[in-house]
This record gives sequence, structure tokens and C-alpha cells, in this order.
Amino acid sequence: MLTRNLSSHPRCVDIIVPVYNEEAAIDSFHRQLTDALTGLPQQFNIIYVDDGSRDDTLEHLHALAEEDRRINVIELSRNFGHQAALCAGIDQARGDFVITLDGDGQHPPALIAEMLTLAEGGYDIVLTQRLDEEQLPFFKRFTSRLFYQFTNHIAETDITPASSDFRLMSRSAVEALRSMPEYHRFLRGMVAWIGFRSIILPFKPPQRLAGESKYSLNKMVRLAMDAIFSFSLMPLYIGISIGGLFLLAALAEVVYVLNFWIRGDTSHLAPGWSSLMFMLLVVGGARMVFMGITGIYIGYIFQEVKHRPIYIIRNIYDKTENQKEQVS
Repeated sequence: MLTRNLSSHPRCVDIIVPVYNEEAAIDSFHRQLTDALTGLPQQFNIIYVDDGSRDDTLEHLHALAEEDRRINVIELSRNFGHQAALCAGIDQARGDFVITLDGDGQHPPALIAEMLTLAEGGYDIVLTQRLDEEQLPFFKRFTSRLFYQFTNHIAETDITPASSDFRLMSRSAVEALRSMPEYHRFLRGMVAWIGFRSIILPFKPPQRLAGESKYSLNKMVRLAMDAIFSFSLMPLYIGISIGGLFLLAALAEVVYVLNFWIRGDTSHLAPGWSSLMFMLLVVGGARMVFMGITGIYIGYIFQEVKHRPIYIIRNIYDKTENQKEQVS
């Protein structure tokens, strides 16, 4: 049985909440969160990461921080994306455990108590798995299943299907995650890759508190590309395999033509303009596709070697630190 050595002092838990244009939901979400934390023995810090919101989300966060001294607010200089915002919060976290969840209400804070119980029992990572797949539209359900099946087939690590970025990590797991410096982040795959002891906690997500999902089709496609191209070289192997098939087809064509020359029956060799053009188009199209795949990998390498930051912090609002400065 897994157990974790407990110290006499309460555990410190950092809760990371990335938000983007959630002015209509953030107050209700924070009430849910504080209700879920009430009565728990751990000490909590709440880190809200404003990912370049264009509405009044930041003003709401500052107002909440004035009322709740546990709140820190990280303001990013622009919208860097959900994964980058999560990383910004994780990089600032110093607690014994770190919990990440979204601020739209679909990651129920009520699960935090159970997650902490599992963590105190010895698990370094507590993953969550959504159980609402049958309620999703057909297109999203189909693409989600296809994504996880394809990714798990070609990648070096298994990613839990229907998983989310609602998870708990121990300090050692957080440090391992922070040691991975890549620019393109797919945290579900990165957390699975580090290989710490983990357990899956299923949940049924409630309705959004307000507004609509910020994950557009374009953002989901980019996230899927980050997952595929960051965790596997299989697309390149597929290109090599198809190239080998074309070489075999060319060899078969050579044998076919030589057979006519050996038998002295060259009169039956038709010019074959249509078939020649067909093969040229197929081969040319395949070459363009796999040159594109190679180009994507080169583009990823180019972005990595520039060593640009994943995010830029404009300001960190920490009421506790401000009070310390005023006292000193």
C-alpha cells in the first residue's frame, strides 16, 4: 500500500486557475472553490493566471484578491494560450502539492478533498477523466476518440482518454515537469511521460457557469499537432514507408516492361500517357505532403532553438507581499 510520510505541519497546496475572458463566471467559481476548501487541514494558496483577458476578468480577480489574502494574480502580457497559462502558474507554485483546474466551473472544486486524500496516500499524480463523452456532439466525440487512439498508438507514452488538465501533482512531480524545457507544451502528454505514480479519478463535469468554451477548432487542432509532433516521429516513418512502397511499385513496373523486351513483344507496350501522368501526380503529391511533414518538424526545431519564453508576465499581484513591503 502506498503511503506518504506526514510531517507535523500542515501541507501547503497551490491551486492554479488559468482564466481568459471569464468575467461572468469567475466570482461564482471562486465561491465554489472557497466552499470546497473550507474545513480542509491543508494551507492553500490560490494562483489565478489571467491569460490576456480582454474583458473585466482582471478587475474581478483584483477585487477577489482584496477580500481573500490567499489569492495571487499573475497577469500575462497577452493571450499565450491555455497550456502556457498553466505553465506560468506551475512555475510560480511552491507548495507541497499543486492542483490545476479551469475557472469555468466544469472542473468541480469539490473533488479537491478526494484528490488530496489520494495524494496523502502516496500518489504523486492524481489525474481526472471526464465521463460526459456520450453527451458531447458527434463531431467532438469522434475527433476526441480518434485523437487519443492515434496519439497513444504512435507516441512513446499512453495518455488517458478523455483526460483533462484538472490534476494534482506532488512537489517532486512538479519539479520533474518543470525540468522539461520544450516550447510546445502538451501537458497531458508531459505529465504521463514523467512516469510518476498516478491514479485516475473519474468525474462528471457540470455545466459551465457562464459564457462558452474558449477552445476553438483552430486551437484544438494546434493542441493536437503539438501532441503528435512533440511526442512521436511516426509521421516521418510513415513518409519513409510510403516512399518505400513507391519504390517497390517502380521496381514492379521495371520488371513488367523488361518482360516485354525479353519476349520480344515490344509492340504491345502502349505509350501510357494517362497512367504516367497519374503516377507522376500521385508521387508528386506524396512528396509534397511528406516534405510538409518534414517542414513542420523543422519549424518546431526552429522555434525550440530560439529559446523564446513560453509566456511573459506583465505583473504579479500578491497582497501579502505588498503588505510586507508596507510594514518594512
